[in-house]
Amino acid sequence: MTTTAAIVRERTDWAGVATVVAAGIVAAMQVGKGLIAGPLLQSDLGLDLAALGWITSVFAIVGVVGGMAAGALVAVAGDRRLLGIGMSTLALGSFAGAASHTFTLLLLSRILEGFGFLLVVVAGPAILMRLVSSVRRDLVFSLWSCFMPAGIAAAMLIGPFFADWRSIWLSNALITLASLFSVFLAVLPPADTAGTAGSFRNDAAETLASRGPALLFVLFSLFSLMSFTLSSFLPILLLERLKVSLATVGVISAVITLVNVIGNLVAGHLLSSGFARGRLIATAAVLMAASGLWIFLGQYGEGLTVGLCLLFSAIGGLIPATLISSVPILSPRPALAPMTMGLLMQGSNFGQLVGPVAVGAAIEQFGWVSGAAFIGVGALLCIVLSARLERTVRSRVERTG
Repeated sequence: MTTTAAIVRERTDWAGVATVVAAGIVAAMQVGKGLIAGPLLQSDLGLDLAALGWITSVFAIVGVVGGMAAGALVAVAGDRRLLGIGMSTLALGSFAGAASHTFTLLLLSRILEGFGFLLVVVAGPAILMRLVSSVRRDLVFSLWSCFMPAGIAAAMLIGPFFADWRSIWLSNALITLASLFSVFLAVLPPADTAGTAGSFRNDAAETLASRGPALLFVLFSLFSLMSFTLSSFLPILLLERLKVSLATVGVISAVITLVNVIGNLVAGHLLSSGFARGRLIATAAVLMAASGLWIFLGQYGEGLTVGLCLLFSAIGGLIPATLISSVPILSPRPALAPMTMGLLMQGSNFGQLVGPVAVGAAIEQFGWVSGAAFIGVGALLCIVLSARLERTVRSRVERTG
C-alpha cells in the first residue's frame, strides 16, 4: 500500500511540475508579445520607440519594486492560491489591453500584467519546492528556469501569424486561462493553508542581511546585464551584419533566445551529478565573455556571427538555472525561500532595466566596443563572486547536514 501511494504521489508531482512550468512559460509569453507586436502597435496607435520601450520595460520596473513583497505574499495567501491570482491578473490585464485604444490605457494594462507576472514567477518555485524531493530539486528547477526564454521565443514565433496586435493579446488571455485551469487540476493546495506570515520588515531584514540571498541578487543582476547587453541590440546588430529583412532577423532572434533552454537543462544535469555551483557559474561566465567579445569586436560573416550568438545564449542558460536552484539552499530558513526568490527576481529585473539603458548610451557614444566592455566586466565580476558563492553553499550545506 505504501509503495502504491508513493508511486501515485510521484506521478501527481510530475504532473504538477509540468503544469507549473507551463504556467511560467505562458507568463513569459506576455513579455514576448510586447516585443513581437511592436510594429503593429506603431501602425495602429502611432507609438514611437520610446513608448514601445515602456510597453516592454514596465514588467522590469514592477519586478524591481515588488520582488520581495511578492515573495512575502506566498506565506499570506499560499503558493497555489497566489499563482492563481497571478494568472488571473495576467489574463485580466491581457483582456484589458486588447480593449485599449490609447497608449495610457495600454500601459496601465501592462502594469497589471507585470504584477501578475511577478506573482507567478515567485509562487511557481514555491509550489515546486513542495512537489519534489531534494534529490530532484536541481533537475526540476533547471526546468523551471527555462520558462523565460521558452515563453519569449514562443511569443515571437507565434505572433507573426496574427493580423493585428489585439488578436495577440486576446489569444494570450485565453491561453493564460487555460493554463490556470490546468494548474488547479494538477496541483493540490498545501496541507497547511493557514500560512506562516511574519513581519515583512523583519523577514526582509533577515533576508537582506544573509550573505547567500545577497550573492544571488548580485550574480543575477550581472547575468541579466550581460544577457540583455546582447539581446537588447541583437536585431540591430544582425541587421547591420547580415543585411536581411526584419522578419528574418525576428526568426533568428527567436531561435537564439530558445537555445538558452539548452544551457538551463544542462545545468540541471550537471548539478544533479554533483558539479560545483561556483565552478559552473565561472565556466559559463568565461565562455559568455569569450563569445560576447568576439561578437561585438569582430567583423565576421553571417554564419559565424549567428553561431557566436547561439553559443552565447546557450552557455548563458547555465547561470540562471544554477542560481534559481540555489535558492532553497541559501535562504536563511525555508519559510524565507519565496522572499529570497523575490530578491533574486529583483536582481534579474534590475539588470534588465538598467543594462539596456546604460549599454545603449555607451554604444551611442563610443560604438559597439562598449558592449564588449559591459560583457567583459560583468563576466569578470561573476568569476570573482562565483568562488564566494561556492564557499557559502558549502558552509550552508555543512550547517544543515
